[in-house]
Amino acid sequence: MEDSVLNTMKRALGIPLDYDAFDSELIMFINSIFARLKQLGIGPQDEFYKISGENEKWADFFGELEYPDVQSYMYLRLRLLFDPPQNSFVVSSFKEQAQETEWRLTVFHDEALDAVREG
Repeated sequence: MEDSVLNTMKRALGIPLDYDAFDSELIMFINSIFARLKQLGIGPQDEFYKISGENEKWADFFGELEYPDVQSYMYLRLRLLFDPPQNSFVVSSFKEQAQETEWRLTVFHDEALDAVREG
């Protein structure tokens, strides 16, 4: 897994890593998606996780519990905010996939909490 949150998302969006013209916009959107994840109970709950550049790592967000699908969720939401598809059917598909991924993440989170309580 790519360590840098920003670089992972730039690669997923097809933006060269050395091209930084969109970095401030991407960082703003990435941080809003991290806020959404926090509201879902995903990631560190003691503080708001945010990035300011390419130095922040996924491991800092995940901590001890690596959630499946967080990166794909981040990509779907980021694509809708940063570079939405022109076709309304594709936009609908992205939104549905993001909503399903939110549900899967919350189920995974609840199961992980139950396992910690029991173990």
